[in-house]
Amino acid sequence: MSDTLHYDVAIAGGGLVGSSAALALAKRGLRVGLFERRYCGAQASGVNYGGVRCQGRPVEQMPLAIRARRIWDRLPELIGIDGEFTVSGHLRLARGESALAALQTWAEMARDYGVHAQLISGTAFRERYPWLGASAVGGSLCATDGHANPRLVSPAFAHAARTAGADVREQSELTDIRHDGKRFQLRAGDLRVSADWLINSAGAWANTVAGYFGETVPMKPIYPNMWVTEPLPLFITHNLGVYGGGIYARQVARGNCVIGGGRGHGDGEYGQPSTETTRAVMRDACALLPALREALLIRTWSGVEGETPDSNPIIGASRTVPRLLHAFGFSGGGFLLAPGVGEVLADLVIDGATATPLDAFSIGRFAAVATSPVA
Repeated sequence: MSDTLHYDVAIAGGGLVGSSAALALAKRGLRVGLFERRYCGAQASGVNYGGVRCQGRPVEQMPLAIRARRIWDRLPELIGIDGEFTVSGHLRLARGESALAALQTWAEMARDYGVHAQLISGTAFRERYPWLGASAVGGSLCATDGHANPRLVSPAFAHAARTAGADVREQSELTDIRHDGKRFQLRAGDLRVSADWLINSAGAWANTVAGYFGETVPMKPIYPNMWVTEPLPLFITHNLGVYGGGIYARQVARGNCVIGGGRGHGDGEYGQPSTETTRAVMRDACALLPALREALLIRTWSGVEGETPDSNPIIGASRTVPRLLHAFGFSGGGFLLAPGVGEVLADLVIDGATATPLDAFSIGRFAAVATSPVA
């Protein structure tokens, strides 16, 4: 009797990407082991802002974003809850004429992919959004975008994967990772594991896994800074962003306003919000949303995410080892994409290819700075 537990696919990292992949693979009949060193959905996947938007995506992300967006409409059947997903529309605000022109250019590109954004400015904009401050001169509304509660969605995907038959193991970090020429051999505490495929979806810590195979990338940790207000009378009708970044905001059904902007700080392992950043961004937010001026902030938080130099994720096959797939480095924009990435990874494992273009996300674009394997 073997003392090694074997899977068709082992997955390192139980965030939304890993859990989505585990669910998609288990539903297609594969034996899947999902290993999370802490708790599923408790890292960046569970503490992000919660925006579900196609608007503002670079052209190379559009096919994946559109595929992922369709999945969000099926959350109840997939994971048993709606995750407070609300199709509120995403309004991307412009603070000047050059920003309006850039929003128009994006809308023309997106139209080729079937995503429609309505440009609004001038008197029509002011009449439609009287609750916005004078610093916003117009905006682009993508009505099919929205927002959801990451604290509900991310753990629910892991639970659904377990229900579908995946072996989900929390507080189980994969170590001693190697490929013996036929299979991956790993350890999870005292457990020995083998797998035909390995998916590296370890988020900000994915370079640890990639390093075993000599292909780490120039990814750095970032610490998004977010906070939430006391319940206020409902006034924000869309998920809001600003062209050029700096502030994002949404209001939930209970009236609380979730706001973010700038960066917190951390040590690569844990993130903390920054009081100075919160104060500075909140001043800008109050100018944009005057109704916030007397609001009490009841909680601030941060998380740890991995950011690549071009802000695009790494998705696809390893260049050094067969049957190793990477999916990490989402640079703060992975919440919408993750369920689509899970399906794409299942395509690659089962079918050997996917219809969703991935060339722009190849780990090979960083080959010149790859490092040697971890000893």
